[in-house]
Amino acid sequence: METVLENTLPVGKPKWLKVKLPIGQKYTELRGLVDKYSLNTICTSGSCPNMGECWGEGTATFMILGNICTRSCGFCGVKTGRPETVDWDEPEKVARSIKIMNIKHAVITSVDRDDLKDGGSIIWIETVKAIRRMNPTTTLETLIPDFQGIERNIDRIVEANPEVVSHNVETVRRLTREVRIQAKYDRSLEVLRYLKEKGINRTKSGIMLGLGEQEEEVYQTMRDLREANVDIVTIGQYLQPSKKHLPVKEFITPEQFKKYEDYGLELGFRHVESGPLVRSSYKAQKHIL
Repeated sequence: METVLENTLPVGKPKWLKVKLPIGQKYTELRGLVDKYSLNTICTSGSCPNMGECWGEGTATFMILGNICTRSCGFCGVKTGRPETVDWDEPEKVARSIKIMNIKHAVITSVDRDDLKDGGSIIWIETVKAIRRMNPTTTLETLIPDFQGIERNIDRIVEANPEVVSHNVETVRRLTREVRIQAKYDRSLEVLRYLKEKGINRTKSGIMLGLGEQEEEVYQTMRDLREANVDIVTIGQYLQPSKKHLPVKEFITPEQFKKYEDYGLELGFRHVESGPLVRSSYKAQKHIL
């Protein structure tokens, strides 16, 4: 039986994956602040191709709970291992960073912390509270892990009530075991469904393409997300972080991404961001509307 790992990487990236260097006064100002105060954003550490565009819109993404994950997903460039001790000053540090950068819309994400009884959910809620206290006009999206499906931990996110709560299924059902090794496709759907049932106004999920999924499988994943009452979906091209990670099986064309966008809108998603360079937080500031 063929697996994702048995495929070879396509030769060369297509022209539609080439991006211009970020420019503009807003980007330059924020880049200077990030460097001056040693602020930690996913935008810079992840070398996001949309950094200039997002920063120009006043949006940035921050990762909490350290930079070592307890899971070993085959697509992710974050280091796997034994995480460091929780930094209880982190909520204030993140809130201060957002204030210094004058961020209008902040996306907060984290590594998985399966080593913690609360899954890191207490730091999550304290971070949201600190941001709101220090930045009362800043809107928030929380891109959360699955918290192993434990409702009392998810309830803390519900209590914090950010404008958008997102959790990524990342790939189609068939490839989940290889791509998201310790995660479960149905558990992710249940987390998203639970969030909506508990009153979260906007829920969101993301899918990566190019890992060997079939077109109909992508359509089925989108239908599964709508059945879980997800409001927003992002669809982008998977790019291999290193030779140790899963290889790219296919570069999806812009035309195919447009087909997925049209299908998603027909299904009733409020927003569909679908394109080669789309990432989870792409155009995030528009998703609160």
